[in-house]
Amino acid sequence: MQRRSIPAALVLLVAVVAAGALTGIWDGPRPALAQGTSFDTSEWKTNFKKTSIPLNEIRSGGPPKDGIPPIDRPKFEPVTGADKWLKPLEPVVLFEQSGDARAYPLQILIWHEIVNDTVGGIPITVTFCPLCNTSITYDRRLEGKVYDFGTTGKLYRSALVMYDRQTETWWWQVSGEAIVGDLVGKRLTVLPSQIISWDTFRHAYPAGKALSRDTGHTRSYGNNPYVGYDDINSSPFLYAGAHDRRLKPMERVVTVSAAGEDTAYPFSVLEKVLVVNDVVGGVPIVVFFQKGVASALDASAIASSRDIGAAGVFSPVLNGRRLTFRGRGESFVDAQTQSVWTILGVSTAGPLAGKRLGRVVHGNHFWFSWASYKPRTRIYQP
Repeated sequence: MQRRSIPAALVLLVAVVAAGALTGIWDGPRPALAQGTSFDTSEWKTNFKKTSIPLNEIRSGGPPKDGIPPIDRPKFEPVTGADKWLKPLEPVVLFEQSGDARAYPLQILIWHEIVNDTVGGIPITVTFCPLCNTSITYDRRLEGKVYDFGTTGKLYRSALVMYDRQTETWWWQVSGEAIVGDLVGKRLTVLPSQIISWDTFRHAYPAGKALSRDTGHTRSYGNNPYVGYDDINSSPFLYAGAHDRRLKPMERVVTVSAAGEDTAYPFSVLEKVLVVNDVVGGVPIVVFFQKGVASALDASAIASSRDIGAAGVFSPVLNGRRLTFRGRGESFVDAQTQSVWTILGVSTAGPLAGKRLGRVVHGNHFWFSWASYKPRTRIYQP
């Protein structure tokens, strides 16, 4: 089948780059272009003489600096309040630290892409790049300093390029690596987070908090400005790199890296097997998959989008014993004790009830984005 372009993506290209018509995403004039690049450097204090990639590989996505405004002073509301506007299957990013559980709805992140926050005493930045479907949470601390991040309006391999406000170094969201500026070569620490449904969050964390839509900006929260973008037969927006054709570019994958080995677990495979007991870089892991989470990039209303499911990645080693798992209905069962587990890695019944598996750092990506970063990735097949 010939891969077709998605009209919505073409509309997005014309609207953002040519006219700025998606005023819900960004406000401001079209920037002038610096010679030899596709973007204007006059508004930046960045050290453009120090780079780890060719500058001509960075492309303007249209918006200027912070034209897609990050959320710097996030407000939160209790589950009962957010329940009035979040639908059960809507996707949220779960981050939990020291008993402080927070949900960051993609219906908000899709318009802001970055939330600078502090959770359980740890400064974090929660990021979401709609164009590469990548959600990653980073520790904002680096070598004793705390940084906060904004959006450059630029793309590298069709992925978000962030900047820190302290040095105006540019960072690639996919890798957390500084690619332009004084901090080139530095890398942010990834913290475990997970995309789950709002329904899962509200039942698991009744005392948790959800990012409020009171952001200080007027946006069409709940609506998706990238309608149809995640069609499996579509093409990535403003991507000029090579394609690893082992999977379709827009295939969703869960990725795990350990000890020099990178592995991708396609959603199309996970939906069939539900559980993967695997070893990555000598480290045992288990991947759980469960339906019941809507896409943020499908229908115009996120709550009405198709069910794509979600995954969780955990260490199967508990009290020195490695457990092996299988799917059973909407739950998971370990072979050793027959205890029942949730998509959050928590046992709810059986001898291990109340126990929790250790979270493993993982990513959610479109295949094209991850493969451009880690071309030697092993693709899991049962």
